[in-house]
Amino acid sequence: MRGGKIVLLVSGLLLVLIGLGLAAAGIASGAVHLFQRDADGFVTTPAVDLTSDGYALTAEHVELVVTPGEWAPWMERVDLRLRVTPATDDGAIFVGIADRADAEGYLAGVARDEIADLGTPGPRYRTRPGDAVPGAPGEQTFWAASAEGTGTQTLTWTAESGRWWVVVMNADASPGVAVQADAGAQTGVLGPIALGLLIAALALLAGGTAMIVAAVPGAERAPAPIPERPIPALPRARTHPVALVGHLDPQVSRWQWLVKWLLLLPHVVVLVFLWAAFVVLTVVAWFAILVTGRYPRAIFEFNVGVLRWTWRVTFYGYSALGTDRYPPFTLADADYPARLDIAYPQRLSRGLVLVKSWLLALPHLLIVAVLTGGGVGWTFQLSAQESWQVSFGGGLIGLLVLVAGLALLFTARYPGGLFDLLIGLNRWVYRVIAYVALMTDDYPPFRLDLGGQEPGPTPPPPASTPPTDAAAPGPEPTPV
Repeated sequence: MRGGKIVLLVSGLLLVLIGLGLAAAGIASGAVHLFQRDADGFVTTPAVDLTSDGYALTAEHVELVVTPGEWAPWMERVDLRLRVTPATDDGAIFVGIADRADAEGYLAGVARDEIADLGTPGPRYRTRPGDAVPGAPGEQTFWAASAEGTGTQTLTWTAESGRWWVVVMNADASPGVAVQADAGAQTGVLGPIALGLLIAALALLAGGTAMIVAAVPGAERAPAPIPERPIPALPRARTHPVALVGHLDPQVSRWQWLVKWLLLLPHVVVLVFLWAAFVVLTVVAWFAILVTGRYPRAIFEFNVGVLRWTWRVTFYGYSALGTDRYPPFTLADADYPARLDIAYPQRLSRGLVLVKSWLLALPHLLIVAVLTGGGVGWTFQLSAQESWQVSFGGGLIGLLVLVAGLALLFTARYPGGLFDLLIGLNRWVYRVIAYVALMTDDYPPFRLDLGGQEPGPTPPPPASTPPTDAAAPGPEPTPV
């Protein structure tokens, strides 16, 4: 790719990633707005148990800089709700919201606990010592909103601009406060925010996708650099359009595989962006196939390039350890021991596109999960408070690569049969990826095509030949 194309591609990928983030935030906001409100329309936090040996529990530094209507006219108000239940049935409890200055003056020198965090595993407090005894909270006149009594007390307050404290006390101002509390908010902001985020996400995804499509090789792409020697065409398997080959280098280092994870970090960073674009463009291709029955050629070439790049990196790394030649940074086919290509389909089924990625591919996805996922681990207990855990993941392929790496380390030889098996397993995985990514309608075969080369076409059966005169039977003898 030329410099301008690279800038366009990177810019498009950044827009796609930002768009995906906004889409996730919009979906989350919409889900909260639609499904996590109670019957009164409040989004409510889980109830937590709060205790204090002092006279009060406080939540300080609740700050509203402006009234919501000042910056969002369509959201005229935000209602906050606090529900507090005393730990004992006969206990009378007080909950109030007050201006910070008034609450500070009321609780000056009073022993209390300030709620610093409500996270896991439980609330965290900052204890404020003191020896002053406060007056009964219900007798104070500065509360912006308050509730008092036995049983569950519910305080509802329309938010106003200012700096506020939430105070929970026993109604008689006695020390030792124990309650269960939750907080909720009711606002018209979540729905519009979700809609705005989704609109922005769609705009960014569309713009980023267009930039990627314009940057990747397409029908009018510039010719690839001529290699030092011609790259032969990949042979096609006799039953599947995905061609994957891998050639084991005869002199693979016995130790370099131990540090390849570090050497591959630049490729991993690039592949994160490329795979984000791959997913987005596959969604675009889904709609195109559904409407036209064709996979957009430019998107197809880009997605094949991502798979090709991934196969080179994983062949060098921990899917095969087949070479010590560093993978090139290119989407194009290259003179490298690991190569991949997929035949472009002229037509694709518009009906299959609805079910093949998730329903029809399900048996293969379960197999691929075994080949590439899972893991094992060991835990070493060093003491009652400390343990050391060692884990290994990567599924069957990862385990077999570990065996190959250990064989290299101790014998300086790569088991040939093991390499053929690993290439067969990787070939299975990439056939499934191509099918799930809608790049072919050919269902992946349930078999291992072992070895670095694709299985060649089946030779035609020998043509039948008429019998020669010498072999032809003679006429029946004439009876005498």
